[in-house]
Amino acid sequence: MHKTDFTAALPFGISLTLVLVIMLSGYLGGWWLLLTPAYTFWGMTVIDRIVGLELKDKDPDTPDDRLFWYRLLTIIWFPIELVLIFGSIAFVTYSDHLAGSEKWWFMACIGFATGAVGIVYAHELMHQKSRIERHLGDGLMALVLYGHFRSEHLLVHHKYVGTPKDAVTARYNEGFHRFFLRVLHQCVFSAWRAEKAMLARKNLNTFHRSNPFWKYTILQILFLSVAFAIAGWAGVVLFLVQAFVAVLLLEGTNYVEHYGLTRKHLGDGKYEHVMPHHSWNSAYKVSNYLLINLQRHSDHHYKPNRRYPLLQNYTEEEAPQLPRGYTLMVAVAMFPPLWKKVMNPRVKAWRKQFYPDIKDWHNYNKAKNPMPK
Repeated sequence: MHKTDFTAALPFGISLTLVLVIMLSGYLGGWWLLLTPAYTFWGMTVIDRIVGLELKDKDPDTPDDRLFWYRLLTIIWFPIELVLIFGSIAFVTYSDHLAGSEKWWFMACIGFATGAVGIVYAHELMHQKSRIERHLGDGLMALVLYGHFRSEHLLVHHKYVGTPKDAVTARYNEGFHRFFLRVLHQCVFSAWRAEKAMLARKNLNTFHRSNPFWKYTILQILFLSVAFAIAGWAGVVLFLVQAFVAVLLLEGTNYVEHYGLTRKHLGDGKYEHVMPHHSWNSAYKVSNYLLINLQRHSDHHYKPNRRYPLLQNYTEEEAPQLPRGYTLMVAVAMFPPLWKKVMNPRVKAWRKQFYPDIKDWHNYNKAKNPMPK
């Protein structure tokens, strides 16, 4: 291992500062609990504006043994999150430091860590070949009661992104809250159908022990049981609060990543291959450190197993770019009128840039690519 490898990986450890911010807000209490969302949404944006863009790429052929420190960061997060969640439940239950609603707001702050960091790391881990990394990814998703995300993401989203078959491709003019309620139930069933179909191809029963839904369910029951053992039903509710905030941030990110972008219908139920221009990207340096290059989203869809430090940038001519990083854009998405004012003109510009031959998108979507307008 090289010292330069450690130095290069160190900035991605900014995620650990979020833990420190949460601990500080919990210690101060009161209005200071707003420090966590302020740091996540606005603090990252301000620092992004100061530091600017990162357009340089790491050699995509860098061997795995030069990525040790990058991998270690994602691996150590599971035990950190485990302690963070259950330690916080014990803290708010048996300490008088926080009173009344402050306890619930503090657990919501924990959701910022389990969502903005934990789920992003889980996403990285579930794409890897290492069994240990995949197990850690499943553990992180179970800690927010969203285990099925792995099946939905790998078997459905990556295959059908930008088409009506992908629930988490946000439709043009679809507000976030409508999107959120839709995907909460659609993704569970699409993930189940995908696993059922895979088992059928292997001539296995739907309820065969290899169905990962068994694993998702057992892990989630286990973690809920730990919360109950610590603080009874109040502990379960506290656990649910952080899980809800984490999932809200996850689906907010899903919403931002592909909003209004569609693959061209080729006829007979077939679509063009996924291209760089089917994902929204952002090259802001600091938010990419926090989200371990998730904002280089086009390259992730091009090479899903490529580790996060090796993901490549795309120019505006190749892929659409967001005006700010994902952290701020997720906050904007919570206010549909503002979101549409910012993003709908960009979607229309994207259509003219990449599909100038399609003149009537309303009728095209109805006839060829029936996504709700």
